[in-house]
Amino acid sequence: MKLIVTVGMPGSGKDELLEVARSMGFATLKMGDLVRDETRRRGLPLSNANVARIASEERQKHGGAVWAQRALPKLTETRMVVDGCRSDDEVTVFRHHFGDLFVLGIFASPETRHARMSSRGRSDDGADLQAFYDRDRRELKWGIGNAFALADGMLVNEGSLDEFRRAARSMLERALAGSD
Repeated sequence: MKLIVTVGMPGSGKDELLEVARSMGFATLKMGDLVRDETRRRGLPLSNANVARIASEERQKHGGAVWAQRALPKLTETRMVVDGCRSDDEVTVFRHHFGDLFVLGIFASPETRHARMSSRGRSDDGADLQAFYDRDRRELKWGIGNAFALADGMLVNEGSLDEFRRAARSMLERALAGSD
């Protein structure tokens, strides 16, 4: 099995990379969907505050790798991209279970990410600049910077959507070639 795991701050372009991956025949899993599902299961609205609280509570209760551990049973396809790794603990879980792992960092500046998030209208994004920076700080506390440091490849997403899609396709092809 070839597993590619993305790490990137909110609004960096992970969803766009998933679209490229799907067009290349990859199965995909969004770790954030696991958190949103748990939030819904508890009967809570999908707000930035509720999703953040559930994500943090579960990490405190079950450890920093809880979401990666919950993702494992869903990783059944030959070629998969898992979106949204948030810590080196999660990278460790994936490396332990999948020797053929490629960690892909996706970077975009805070200004670029905030503009994207303001326009995409997802209910858990947070509406204002303060909420944006609060979310960034929360993700940094979870260890996303440590996960970035473990990346096998990096994409910078500051240009056009077409440029990013081409770069993403090239990086995914590179990750696949490394497994041959």
